This record gives sequence, structure tokens and C-alpha cells, in this order.
Amino acid sequence: MTAATDQNEQKQMLGHPVGLFYLFFAELWERFSFYGMRALLTLYMIDVIFEALAERDFATAAVYASYGSLVYASTVIGGKVSDQILGMRNSIFLGGILMSIGHFVLAVENDIAFFLALSFIIVGNGFFKPNISTFVGTLYPKGDPKKDSGFTIFYMGINIGGWVAPLLCGWLAAEYGWHYGFGLAGIGMLTGLIFFWSGIKKNVFGDRGLPPNDEVLDKKVMGIKQGILVPLLAVLSAPVIAYLLSSYKSLGAEGTFFEDQNIVNVIFKLIGLAVVAYLAYIMYKATLDERKKLIVAVLITFFMTIFWGFHELSGSVITLFAARNIDLDGIMTAAQTNSLNSMFIIILAIPISLMWTWLSKRKWNPRTPYKFGLGLVFAGISFYVLAISGASANENGLVPFAYLLLMYFLLSVGELFMSPVGLSKITDLSPLRIIAFMMGVWFLSSAFAFQIVGFIGKQLAIESTDKNVGGFDTLEVYTGGFDLIAKYALGAGLIVLVASPLIKRLMGKVH
Repeated sequence: MTAATDQNEQKQMLGHPVGLFYLFFAELWERFSFYGMRALLTLYMIDVIFEALAERDFATAAVYASYGSLVYASTVIGGKVSDQILGMRNSIFLGGILMSIGHFVLAVENDIAFFLALSFIIVGNGFFKPNISTFVGTLYPKGDPKKDSGFTIFYMGINIGGWVAPLLCGWLAAEYGWHYGFGLAGIGMLTGLIFFWSGIKKNVFGDRGLPPNDEVLDKKVMGIKQGILVPLLAVLSAPVIAYLLSSYKSLGAEGTFFEDQNIVNVIFKLIGLAVVAYLAYIMYKATLDERKKLIVAVLITFFMTIFWGFHELSGSVITLFAARNIDLDGIMTAAQTNSLNSMFIIILAIPISLMWTWLSKRKWNPRTPYKFGLGLVFAGISFYVLAISGASANENGLVPFAYLLLMYFLLSVGELFMSPVGLSKITDLSPLRIIAFMMGVWFLSSAFAFQIVGFIGKQLAIESTDKNVGGFDTLEVYTGGFDLIAKYALGAGLIVLVASPLIKRLMGKVH
């Protein structure tokens, strides 16, 4: 069956395969769980897990960075296991179940349970995240012009979950306690799995996402079938990761911090080196045309790393800035401000998607590298808005909410110039035999980005055990940091724009 025939036989909805909308709702609810938890995570560590430490900001930044890095680094392993053993469907189910366990364990009021919960979410995300995104790409023939808009629709589903979750989970946490908010996130994850299962039962995916062959799950390793061994190893890895993450608490309790003892960061760097080595091997084996496209795939992943390194501050430093220096009285809580980015993505996703279509018809649509450069420029401007906000502070060191609103608007425009477009291009630039692995590499950009998040979070850490810390002292620290971030983001954007003609030549016919 040809790709074109297969496309014609798929049921259509709004001009797209109907399977897209099942994946849309599955991802919506999975992101509901992820962003609902993330909105609470930094504030929960500051106020509960590390509350007794003067260096609680530093400890929180370290754990948040390691958690975020491992969440996305695990996608490389999950993508590889999917390609060779489980297939996308089984990987999505395994990941969803593990993440559900993690979210519900997070609802238990216990420090050990907290770190174990993060570990289950890390492992589960590794199986779920790269495979559901790759699944979207399989619904379209290679080169289909509808693929970009399909990914933008899918991306809007992500952000509906990301918009609603912080509002609801943040409200529950404020009104009834942290663990009610975490529990709601777990319910969201289970809802996403139900949507995905419904799509399979209705056969909207055809034969997509199955294991690479009929025998692979039954093949035995160390006397155990691979279909059983992979979930077993996934579950057993969670306590190991929990132990590594919890070492931050024990080290902090002893009054010493661990710049040079960060085991998680060492492991993460080793994973990064292994991925780079494997990519070099793939490029060595690839044809010349494949090699050029893979180079571009790696470059746009690197650009995305820089963007996410600043963007993901929304769950850490920007949340703390909102809690300590934004006048939120009568508007929302600091946790709920995490919804603003996704709110703007929802508002802007369709107009920007239509803008690309309109420009394409007139042959004015900028190539991918130009979009990436402009996205970084928007990110830089957004942080400059926060940098100058201190000039409007009141007598308590609180700045108007409008600054945060404008910042998220600009950052969201930059995100829409980069993320959905890049997500689509990775599927076009990657050889079919390693597409899930390359999607894992794409998400690895977020893993490296969290190293940037951790570094910035540590530099802007406030030493205090006062839960109401704030005022002009914290305002000066944060706005000074935002000014530096703005300069780096703008500089990176200009470099990408200058290099765009060369990158465009390497891409060949891929737009």
C-alpha cells in the first residue's frame, strides 16, 4: 500500500486523519497531569520539602533541574526501546501507567514518596512522550503539506492541558492542600490513557505503532521475554533514580551542598555523550543526503535547547518571581501563572498556523532556520520586559501583573515560531529506521535545557527560611538576571539568522 493510498483510506476530520484527534485528547490529558504537577513542584519544594533550609532556593533549583533533565533524557532510551522492541502503542501504554503511578504517589504526604513519585514520572515520560509525538507524524505521507498544521493542532492540545491544569491543580492546592492538586494531575493521566485506548479499539490508527515484528516481544533475554523484561526494568529503575534525587535532601540537611558531587548531573552527561557517539555512528553509516539532513536535525535541536533553557524557567525562577514580586492580589496564585504560556499558545496557534499557510501560497513562508532565529529574538524581548519591570514596583517591591502577561505573550509567539515547526521537521529530516530515536534526541534538547534552568536557578537563589520573602532585595536579583537572559537570547537569535542561508542549503528540499 502506498503512502498516498493509505492517506486516502484514513477517515478524515477537518481535513486531517481522525486518528490525530484521538492523539490530541490523549496528549491533552497527559499534559494536564504533567503541567498540573509542574505548577506546584517548585513552590512545594520551597515550602515543604526544603522549608527548613536557608539554601532552599538553591536545593529546589538543583532538584528541579535534575528532575527536568532526566524526564527528557529518558525519552532517548524510550524512543530506542520503542523502535526495536515495544512499538509505539505498547510504549505509550507503559509510560502512561508509570506516570499515573507517579502522580498518585505524589499525593502521599511523605518525603520518600515525593522522590519516588518523581522517579516514576521520569521513567514513564521516557516511554510516553517521544512515541505519541512520533505517532502523529506516521498519520501523514512524507512531505504532506498538512503535516505542519497537523502538528500545530496537536500542539494546541498539549497547551489546552497546560492551560487548564495549573488553574485547577493550583486552586485545589491553595484551597485544600498540595496533595489534592497532585492527585488531580494523576486523574488527568488516566483519562489520557482511556482516550488512547478508545482510538485503538475503534481502529483509527490502522496498523501503525505495532512492534517491529511478531517475535520481538517473545524473544528471551536472560530467560525472560522482552515484553516482560522491559516493564520490569522500568519499574526497578524508579527506586534507583529516587535515591539519587533524594541525595539532595540528605546533603542539604548536613549543611553542605554538592556542586561537585551531583551524581545525577554526571549520569546525565554520560547519557549525553553516549547519544552524541551514537549519532556520530548513524551519520557515518548514513548516505550523503541523509547525513546532511541529520546535521540540520542536530542543529535545530541545539537551537531548541537554547530556547527551552530560558522558556523552562517558567516553572522555577519565574514562578518564584511571581510569588515574591508580582502583584497577584485578586488575580491568581503564583502556581496558576503557569497557565499563561499555554493560554497564549491556544489563542495564537491557529492564527500563526494560518499565517504560515497564507505565506506559503505566496511563496513568502520563511524556511525553518529563519523561524528559529526569530523565535529566539522574541524570547529575548520577553525577558527584557521582566528586566525593566522593576521601574514600576510599588512600595512593597511588587510589579504590575501586566508585565508578566506581556512577557508570556512574547515568549509564546517565539515558541510557536520554533517548537511545532521543529517537531514536524525532525520527522521529515530523520531516516524512517531511527525516527523514534531522533524524536527522543529532539526531546533531549529539553534535558540539556534543564541544565541551563538549574544553573540560572542557582545563580538567582535567595537564602532565607522566610516563606514570605520578597521585596526590593529579591526584585533586584531577579530583574538583573532577566536582563542577562534577554541579552543572551537576543544574541543567539541573531547568530541563527545570520547562519540561516547555510543551514537552508543543507536542508535541501525540506522546507
